[in-house]
Amino acid sequence: MQAADLLDLCRTKSLKIATAESCTGGMVGAWLTEIPGSSDVYDRGFITYSNAAKQTMIDVSADTLGRFGAVSEEVAREMAAGALAKSDADLSVSITGIAGPGGSEHKPEGRVCFGVASPNGITTETVEFGAIGRENVRMNAARHALILLATAASDA
Repeated sequence: MQAADLLDLCRTKSLKIATAESCTGGMVGAWLTEIPGSSDVYDRGFITYSNAAKQTMIDVSADTLGRFGAVSEEVAREMAAGALAKSDADLSVSITGIAGPGGSEHKPEGRVCFGVASPNGITTETVEFGAIGRENVRMNAARHALILLATAASDA
């Protein structure tokens, strides 16, 4: 899925998009806004790299962060919900993960959690990209987010 294809799909369905990005640092938003005319689909993006940003910008709860950690489907769910609530969008995607280097036994490098909020509700998933290097994890996560948005747009 290319960003231009996602924008075209959303245009045909009159859908607007918001993003909440942590480990990708705004990459999805950058890809979408590289395309002239994207403002009719892309409403806004939240780069919530720190836990404080997740809390203040998109209302991720301190309790959820404390209980599950930033890299969790629970946080991805709240990020997607918060991005949708704080925007004029119909769909939102959230991305939070460990791009590397590093990680731990319980949260290894390359683990990325995603959330998608749409009129049909909120879904989450975790993808283990593996220890493929920071740049590759970030690129693969951003590409996956485009696919998740396209699927949500198709189902909306």
